[in-house]
Amino acid sequence: MRGKARLFDYPIGGTGGTMAKKAYEGGQLKLLSQSDVERIHDIALRILEEVGIKAPLPEAVEIYKKGGAKVASDNQTVRLSLRMIERALNDTPSRVLLCGREESNDLILEKKNVYAGTGGAELNVLDLDTRELRKSTIKDVADLARLVDALDNIDFYIRPVVAQDIPIEKIDVNKYYASLANTTKHVMGNVYYADKVKDVIEMAAIILGREKDLVERPIISFITSWMVSPLTLNQEVTQILIEIVKHRMPVALSSVAIMGLTSPVTMAGNLALTHAEQLSGIVLTQLVNCGSPVIYGGCPGVADMRDASFCPGSIERQILNAAISQMAQYIRVPNYNIGGITDSKLPDVQAGYEKAFGICLTALAGSNYIHHAAGRIKDGVAYEQYVIDNEIIGMAKRVLKAIVVNEDTLAFQLIKEVGAGGNYIDRPHTAEFFRGELFFPTISDRNDRTSWEKLGSLDGRERARSEAKRILTDHEPLRIPKALDAKIRRKFEILYEGSY
Repeated sequence: MRGKARLFDYPIGGTGGTMAKKAYEGGQLKLLSQSDVERIHDIALRILEEVGIKAPLPEAVEIYKKGGAKVASDNQTVRLSLRMIERALNDTPSRVLLCGREESNDLILEKKNVYAGTGGAELNVLDLDTRELRKSTIKDVADLARLVDALDNIDFYIRPVVAQDIPIEKIDVNKYYASLANTTKHVMGNVYYADKVKDVIEMAAIILGREKDLVERPIISFITSWMVSPLTLNQEVTQILIEIVKHRMPVALSSVAIMGLTSPVTMAGNLALTHAEQLSGIVLTQLVNCGSPVIYGGCPGVADMRDASFCPGSIERQILNAAISQMAQYIRVPNYNIGGITDSKLPDVQAGYEKAFGICLTALAGSNYIHHAAGRIKDGVAYEQYVIDNEIIGMAKRVLKAIVVNEDTLAFQLIKEVGAGGNYIDRPHTAEFFRGELFFPTISDRNDRTSWEKLGSLDGRERARSEAKRILTDHEPLRIPKALDAKIRRKFEILYEGSY
C-alpha cells in the first residue's frame, strides 16, 4: 500500500512487552509475487468504486455517506472512493494488542508475528468418554478453555462451541465468563445481540478494574461475520460491529467468500473479492471510531464443484488462506484467518494431514492470528484433537524458528576437536544447544516397537484422549478472584457454576 497506517498507541504489556508470549515470525512463504498482490489490490479498489457493496442497514449507509461514499438511488448500494480507503488505512492500527489475564499470554499482532489458537461456533462435541457426537454445553465451553489453558502451543481461546443448554439471550455473557474463568489466555468470541456488547465489556472490565483498563489491556475481543458474500452487509451483525467499534474494542472482520458459489471460481478472483470486502469493513470501522483496532479477517472458502458442497479441509482453501495473509500485510493491517480445519469426522489420519498442511502454510505465510488451528473436526470439536493439534502447532512453530547459522551453531572448532570417528553426545556444546535446536513432542511415540507394545500399543488418538483426560482432572487454571467473581454474579445472571 502506498500510505502507511500509524502504529496504534497501545502499551505492549505492563513491562514494555517483555512479558508478552513469544511470537514466531513467518513470511518465508510467498504464494503471490509483489506484482500479483498489487494487481489484486487494484482490482479490489475497482470493485468498491465501480460495483460497490450493498448495505441494507440505514445506519451503515449514513456512516458511509458522511465519509464521502456515493449512494445509489436504491439507498443501499454504496460505492467507495480510493481516497476514502486510503484515509481509512492510514487511520487503522498496524499493531493490535490482545491480552491475557496473565501478561505472559499477551499477543502482539503486527507485521508477520504468528499465533495459533482455537475457533468456531460448533454445535456438537465428540464426547471424550462415549466417543459419540453430542450437543455442546456451557460446561464444554469451560472445560475446553481449561484444556487449552494447559496446552502451551495454543496461543488463544476463541469460544469453540455454542452452549445449547442455556437460552440464546443469555449465552453472550455466560460464554465469555466461562471462558475467562478457565483460561488466562486471550478470549475472543461473537455476540448475538448488539445490546449484549456492553454487558460483555462490563463483565470483563470488572475483572480488570474498569472499562478504561480494558481498552488498554483488552483481555477479550470480538468476531463479527458482518459480510454476506458477495459484497452484502449482514444487517444485524453490522449493528453489532458498530457497537463494538464505538467501545474501541478489538474486532475481527470475518468474511468467507466461497470459490464458485459466492465468489469467482478462480483463486485470484476470490482473493480480489475477499480483499474488497475487507477494505469495506475497515472503512466502516474507521468512520465509526477513527483509530479503533480492527483485524483483517478474510477467510476464503472452497466448494467441491461436483456437488457444490463446502469443503473446509481442501488444499485450495489452505492455499487461499495463506495467500490472503499477503494482502493484509500489503495494507499493514493485522490479519485473522483459517488454518488447521478439516473435513474429517474423527481425529484420524485425514485430520492430521489436512490440519498440518493448513497450519504450516498459514504460519509460513506470516498469518498473525490463525484460528481453527486447534480442536475442530467436521460437524464439531473433539477434546483429543486439541491435544493433537497442540503438537502440530508446536512443530509448525519449530519450522518458523528455522535454522540459526552463526559461529557457535556451525561448530567448526568442535568438529575439528572430535574429528573423524568421534561422537558428540558428551560434549558441553550438545548440552548447551540441544534444547533450542530440537522439538520434543509429548504425544508422538518414538519408542521401539517392543516398548510401544508394552505400553498398550496405543495409537496417537488414544494417547491424546488419555492426555486430555489427565489435563481435565489435574489442571487448575488461575481463577477469577472471589470478590470479583461475586461482583460479576451480582451484576449478571451467570449460569456456569464451576468456578469455585
